[in-house]
Amino acid sequence: MGKVRRGGYLFIWWKGDHDPRHVHVFDDRNRLLGRLALPSCRPLGGWKPQRKVLEIISALQDEGRL
Repeated sequence: MGKVRRGGYLFIWWKGDHDPRHVHVFDDRNRLLGRLALPSCRPLGGWKPQRKVLEIISALQDEGRL
């Protein structure tokens, strides 16, 4: 399992989780906001992520964290 807190969000992912490869996004109160497929950052389940979330995911990918 991987976990990163950044920008008021918590990002969690699991190795071996079901396809497509994705990250779970939680708010600062640990409420699930939604999931994003990686590396495309495509939202899953009809969720519309804020631009800030997409920017953080992009930065984490650039850093090699995701």
